[in-house]
Amino acid sequence: MLPTHTAPGGRTKWNRTRNGLPKAHTLDALAVGKLDSITETVTTVLTAGCSGRGTHARTRADKHGFPRLRLPRQKQFFGYQTGDLAHAIVPTGKKAGTHTGCVAVRATDSFNIRTAHGTVQGINRKYFRLLQ
Repeated sequence: MLPTHTAPGGRTKWNRTRNGLPKAHTLDALAVGKLDSITETVTTVLTAGCSGRGTHARTRADKHGFPRLRLPRQKQFFGYQTGDLAHAIVPTGKKAGTHTGCVAVRATDSFNIRTAHGTVQGINRKYFRLLQ
């Protein structure tokens, strides 16, 4: 069994400010406990996300619990599913440009894409390419 040690939160903050690290969960894990100096830090942290496999309920309820909307009976439209990572290159128009992010599908062929800069709504499916 590996030895474990504990340290107060003030010590972590002191180590973090002394080494000039920004406050982040991953860097706090690096600055815990008795520490002389930090020689190397990570610049990119990979995060894994998961999306569900769908929902059993096929209606949306109002505030009283009565059905308000009917949801589609299928999860995929035109080969895309909500939550897929996609790349859209829109040549002209108001939404022209390159957009990469999570796609939200619709039964019509007009999808939304959530990028790092915000959500772009109503991009036609012919401009999309599936990444993951």
